[in-house]
Amino acid sequence: MAREKRTGIPSVPDNFAELLNQWQQNTLQKIESFGWSVKFIRRPLFQEITIVVTNPTGDQIGTLEQDGEVSVHPVSDFRR
Repeated sequence: MAREKRTGIPSVPDNFAELLNQWQQNTLQKIESFGWSVKFIRRPLFQEITIVVTNPTGDQIGTLEQDGEVSVHPVSDFRR
């Protein structure tokens, strides 16, 4: 089992909307109407954040890009 690297930091912070630009906010609002949700946000030091979204059944996962596009990836690309 992998050791948890986050110490006291939630996978999706309460104020995560503040981390999104306008394009990302617009897209998130649209995909939420289809049941998609933010699964976690990667926040590496000195790098851009990565917003990871998932569909309602959890069999598709994607990243919410800076331009508001969603790039869909196989679930196996991400650690569960």
